[in-house]
Amino acid sequence: MNVPPHLAPCLEVGEAQFRAVLDAIPARVALLDRERRHCYANREYAAFVNRRPEELLGHTVPELLGEEAYARLAHLYAQLKPCGDKALAGEAARWEGWMHDTVRDVPCFVQRYYVPYRGTSGRVDGYFVFTRDLTALKQSEQQLAAQLEALRRSEALNTAITASALDCVIVIDEAGLVVDFNPAAEQIFGYQRADTIGRSIADLIVPPAMRTRHAKGLDRYLKTGESRMLGRRVELEAMRADGSIFSAELAITEVRLPERRLFTAYLRDLTEARAAAAEIQRQREALQQSEKLAAFGSLLAGVAHELNNPLSIVLGSALILQEQMEAEMPAIAERAERIRVAADRCARIVRSFLAMARQQAAVRRPLQASKIIDDALQLLAYQLRSSGIAVTRDVPAELPPLLGDADQMQQVMANLLTNSRQALEQCAEPRYIHIAARMADDAIEVTISDNGPGIPADVQGRIFDPFFTTKPVGAGTGIGLAVSRGIAEAHGGSLGLRDEAEGGACFVLRLPRAPAEDVTAAERRARRVEAGEAQPVRRALVVDDEPDLAGMLAEVLRPLGYRCDLAATGAEAQRLLTDRDYDIILCDLRMPDIDGGTLYAWMEGVRPHLCARTIFVTGDTLGQATSGVLARSDRPVIEKPFLPETVRQLVLAMQTG
Repeated sequence: MNVPPHLAPCLEVGEAQFRAVLDAIPARVALLDRERRHCYANREYAAFVNRRPEELLGHTVPELLGEEAYARLAHLYAQLKPCGDKALAGEAARWEGWMHDTVRDVPCFVQRYYVPYRGTSGRVDGYFVFTRDLTALKQSEQQLAAQLEALRRSEALNTAITASALDCVIVIDEAGLVVDFNPAAEQIFGYQRADTIGRSIADLIVPPAMRTRHAKGLDRYLKTGESRMLGRRVELEAMRADGSIFSAELAITEVRLPERRLFTAYLRDLTEARAAAAEIQRQREALQQSEKLAAFGSLLAGVAHELNNPLSIVLGSALILQEQMEAEMPAIAERAERIRVAADRCARIVRSFLAMARQQAAVRRPLQASKIIDDALQLLAYQLRSSGIAVTRDVPAELPPLLGDADQMQQVMANLLTNSRQALEQCAEPRYIHIAARMADDAIEVTISDNGPGIPADVQGRIFDPFFTTKPVGAGTGIGLAVSRGIAEAHGGSLGLRDEAEGGACFVLRLPRAPAEDVTAAERRARRVEAGEAQPVRRALVVDDEPDLAGMLAEVLRPLGYRCDLAATGAEAQRLLTDRDYDIILCDLRMPDIDGGTLYAWMEGVRPHLCARTIFVTGDTLGQATSGVLARSDRPVIEKPFLPETVRQLVLAMQTG
């Protein structure tokens, strides 16, 4: 080793052994003098710089690297210089960090120790540099740190997913003890997570009747690996903290760890899904029922039209015959009265069916509660009588009128009476329904009570819900009370249930009272007609393909002072209208050649002033074509079958309007 003379005594003894030791160290070792020239370098150090050891002696690092290479690494050696300075001052120094391997042209992580070298005089003559290459260790540490961070993030993500899951996520171990219990499970089962950890899952959520089966299934799987649950979606019953049982969907997966096995259960509460499915089924059935009712309405419209024409003739003729014979032949007048009453009953039944099947905007006008009740009872008279139900009424004659749509009010009353009848059919006799009406502030209050079984307290809050019914399948749709309450509230009223001390059900219908009105001019004129006062002569045209019906209408108009022309076809009516003016035109809507709608359109173009004098007559208000003509023309209509008085009042109203 080529060293200065003053360092020679330190290396004379055992130089060979010392060199062997330094060469065997798994580190790069160099001895630098105070001018930072290499005095010694072991094999590891020489190999790192790709030089022979003797080529390094007497040279500084900048000399060995060359000017260009050293310039690139000058910033690094500027960091290392203070460590050398410290060692030359007699203190050991340590530095670690990344530096560039100039031979392999790769970064490397090193740890360098600077140890002062003292000569025999005790003076610091240089320093040793021990360098350890920790690149592989550092890279392993970085990889491990990255893996740990990835694991931490994965666990955080899994925790977040589990915590935010809408379904229950429950983890148990091989003993069936709870390991994890997510927030959704807390909400559905009613437990706090802290109260479930370490407890048996069977005691927490498995119904008592299923616990033995659950325990046997888990034990069989642990022993044999056979399972009927793993990897499948099954529906079963689960139990909440309060002991209530509900339907659930369950899927179980197994997680195998080095030290144990875990089982993760994904559980979904099916309560809302089952309720939604049931609601869809109820609505589907209600839609089918609605389609049936629509088909029934179409059929009813055709039947009603065929009945209304002859009924109008019978009813009108009987009334005219009664009026003509009342003074001269009372016996015949009495027989005519009986015919009129029977025909009127048939007419009211037909009108009631049509009113309930009709779909049109509500027309609110003053109505007598007694008439609404009578019409509904007339409609349901046979069913009530055949069911052995006695009906009593308490409706004061002086009760003021209420304000409402006649058809809708009759529908509400019929719904309530039908409910009472169906409830009473399950009871022993006597069976009765009591209907009462009275004034209540500014409203008319109608009560319908019965002596049936009543409505259980636990369902009273739901009886007005759409599609809710306590009746057997096929006995009801569950919409009658909901529709009735909706009609009452749309009228500014209410429909509710009242407790009865005697039992049974009592429904209370409240509707606004009609405002007081003066007697109209039409009513005054009608009174003058009834008194026999002379009326001015007017001309009327009656257009109807039923000659008997047209003749009967002419007889009805004659006491009002009308001279009537009759037309059996639309073409004949056009001929008459071309040459003459009329004060009133009564026109049937359904005729074989030119119907009422077509005739009215012709009048709009040829004789427009006569359109305002037209009244339509029809027995088919449900037909689409009829509804369209009435909506476009906005003309009044007389529905068959009709009473002569109805025709007279409408005609008088047209005259005075």
